[in-house]
Amino acid sequence: MAGSTRTRKTNGGSAGGNRRLVIVESPAKARKIASYLGNGFVVESSKGHIRDLPRGAADVPAKYKGQPWARLGVDVDHDFEPLYVVTPDKKATVAELKELLKDVDELYLATDGDREGEAIAWHLLDTLKPKVPVRRMVFHEITEPAIRAAAANPRDLDQDLVDAQETRRILDRLYGYEVSPVLWKKVMPKLSAGRVQSVATRIVVERERERMKFVTASYWDVSATMDAGADAAPRTFGARLVAVDGVRLATGRDFESTGRLKEGAEVRVLDEAQARAIADGLANAAMTVSSVEEKPYTRKPYAPFMTSTLQQEAGRKLRFSADRTMRTAQKLYENGYITYMRTDSTTLSETAISAARAQATELYGAQYVSKTPRQYNRKVKNAQEAHEAIRPAGEVFRTPGQVARELESDEFKLYELVWQRTIASQMADARGNTTSVRVSGRTTAGEDVTFAASGRTITFAGFLKAYVETVDSEAGGESDDAESRLPQLVRDQALTAAELSADGHATSPPPRFTEASLIKTMEELGIGRPSTYASIISTVQDRGYVWKKGSALVPSWVAFAVVGLLERHFGRLVDYDFTAALEDELDGIAAGRQERTTWLSGFYFGGNVGPESSVGRSGGLKKLVGSSVEQIDAREVNSIPLFVDLEGRTVVVRVGRYGPYLEREVEGPDGEVTSQRANLPDDLPPDELNRGVAEKLFATPQEGRTLGTDPVTGHEIVAKEGRFGPYVTEVLPEPPDGKKAPKPRTGSLFKSMSLDTVTLDDALKLLSLPRVVGADPETGAEITAQNGRYGPYLKKGTDSRSLTSEDQLFTVTLDEALKIYAEPKKRGRAAAAPPLKELGADPVSGKPMVVKEGRFGPYVTDGETNASLRKSDSVEGLSDERAAELLAEKRAKGPTTKKKAPARKKAPAKSKS
Repeated sequence: MAGSTRTRKTNGGSAGGNRRLVIVESPAKARKIASYLGNGFVVESSKGHIRDLPRGAADVPAKYKGQPWARLGVDVDHDFEPLYVVTPDKKATVAELKELLKDVDELYLATDGDREGEAIAWHLLDTLKPKVPVRRMVFHEITEPAIRAAAANPRDLDQDLVDAQETRRILDRLYGYEVSPVLWKKVMPKLSAGRVQSVATRIVVERERERMKFVTASYWDVSATMDAGADAAPRTFGARLVAVDGVRLATGRDFESTGRLKEGAEVRVLDEAQARAIADGLANAAMTVSSVEEKPYTRKPYAPFMTSTLQQEAGRKLRFSADRTMRTAQKLYENGYITYMRTDSTTLSETAISAARAQATELYGAQYVSKTPRQYNRKVKNAQEAHEAIRPAGEVFRTPGQVARELESDEFKLYELVWQRTIASQMADARGNTTSVRVSGRTTAGEDVTFAASGRTITFAGFLKAYVETVDSEAGGESDDAESRLPQLVRDQALTAAELSADGHATSPPPRFTEASLIKTMEELGIGRPSTYASIISTVQDRGYVWKKGSALVPSWVAFAVVGLLERHFGRLVDYDFTAALEDELDGIAAGRQERTTWLSGFYFGGNVGPESSVGRSGGLKKLVGSSVEQIDAREVNSIPLFVDLEGRTVVVRVGRYGPYLEREVEGPDGEVTSQRANLPDDLPPDELNRGVAEKLFATPQEGRTLGTDPVTGHEIVAKEGRFGPYVTEVLPEPPDGKKAPKPRTGSLFKSMSLDTVTLDDALKLLSLPRVVGADPETGAEITAQNGRYGPYLKKGTDSRSLTSEDQLFTVTLDEALKIYAEPKKRGRAAAAPPLKELGADPVSGKPMVVKEGRFGPYVTDGETNASLRKSDSVEGLSDERAAELLAEKRAKGPTTKKKAPARKKAPAKSKS
């Protein structure tokens, strides 16, 4: 029985010979726990949730199908009673658990100790309906002492926690099932809205709007390499011009996002000519140190990891996605390497503090350990589930070296990160000195100039010996262990400028969110919960609202339309403060301050729940959605104005049912105004769609670029961009009334062709396919050369053979074709084409990674695992690190399984009457 383990230990057996069934969520967790429990325990896995609200009409039991609330799966008229059904893939599991219950004296529900775990325990209790005593067994690390202590000290089910989780589940169902249909009607089918996912999408869209509106400002300054003389160490150092004639020079922070100087900024903006004149005017000029200021500084250690900071740092340091981080952390927890990974707490137990301090002393010396134990208490908006920080499990921590042979690559990297952060949290402050220097001089034009230089030295590394936090790649910044050393300088010391250079600068738009920075922002706003961040970020990508360009999160145009609709017509549902307040109210249910049914009724139908102007106090979700749908102008919400072109025409992005496109109104020679449209490439970020790009796209409009006329048929030949790539086709005349239009010939462009350069001759060749090569002299069967979905090939009846290149489609002769058919047909794939790119060794398998061309596009492989490149990945830009990440994600999903045909149903047995 998968996930089931009967322990055989004789020590610590159950008192009085009682047999106990312990149910956990996963088989891995079951195996580990079973090894710690004594005789008389049976440990079984529920393999996750065993039941949920109906996923569709097919899941609704027959007796409820006629009910008006069956679509929701929640009876909103009777205390919001949810309809839970055992999911089809868990029916066998439930049957197994019920069978096991017949032979035990007690049931221990040992699911995770958070809200979701408590809810799983309640579902098990409600479904299994045990007739034996039931206890709740809770622990936060899977070690023998922790498991034995939990078994010896069980508690009752926490109904408040269950209510809080169930309220969230019902709320999310009401939200999704009420709001999503509005998106289907007004934007496009199959879209979804979610209580947290829609707000997360809005955060990403708002950042892209800021980038689109951003106007770059340019400014200049002068950089110098100062020479302090032969006796100085270091002899030279860099400095930058900061003031001219006592007036500070403008830097990037002095400009608004409009490109203008901030109001009241008393600065001077240098242009290129002025900067070069100053640099030239300082050649051979005497420079003097006008001030030297030294200050000591200290840097305290970082707090131990909680869920959100672990996801952020794993994203920055290891390039893990939030989902990859949590999957890896789950494995480490279930196998007893780290404590529970879903927590808002940064506190450590006394045992953990002692373990960390002892190990830091042993590895780095007593001088590197804080004189007193450090405890990290924090106040965070909507904090909950505060057990303990994420740390290595056990009373004595195992070093990364001690576990290296037991862990896979991702697991080792994440364990090392947790271990380093925990040890560093109990170490001494880092100490150092910062130095700020001003250097003065005068140009040949008589301008007084001031240069600035700064240095930082670390005099005592402290916790930095063990751990340094990584800086976000998009936001930039300087790491805590970075040093920049200046020579010993004194006031009035003479210097010379060894090099002078006029430097131009441009302001940058706010950086796009990475997964790490989005998690940080959501946490600061109080939106969602750490345990849901990974799934939310995955959901907005899977739904097509957000895609990745490198590590940056880019919103799609569909996301712009959806967020625009929600902002204009359901503003409260995506308001940051209201969403955070909603979390507060749900936390009130967990704490027993709110009654679940009363709150749900107030939110859905309207009532005195929530702050002023909340959804409940404004009439409720049902009224809000019902009264707004007819007022929504679909064309308006699906139109995103961009800018005005050089002729004063407004250029907009329209989101249609089949995707976004570009549009503007143009006036023809006869004065008639028509709509000009162009396709939008999927991989073009919204902020990069400027006037120049738009004009280029309009140059190849949706109706295609005319290449010329087919001399044989007289039909116009055009090149177009399609959903599945560029192609050429013919424009056929309108058929007579009542006649069915014939299908035009089409041909996909070869990989070596592009829409900009394809010619009429190229197009006619493509449209000539399939080409008749000849007839087989033995059978008379016609042999044709065709271009198919998987590349060029020959076809003779039902027998197909691959060609090695696209050019062969036009050059292969009958003799060559017959020679190909004379060879034995290769089963499986033809001879492998050379890889598109060769990479280093995969850290997990140790085998070399290569990028190959596959049926559905390029993919990376180590010979064992294949992973498709994402839309944001390019073959040329793919790094070893990114390739290894794609392979790791593919492995984590497990092997692809083919769906089996449903078993033939047996005839129902005759009922006994």
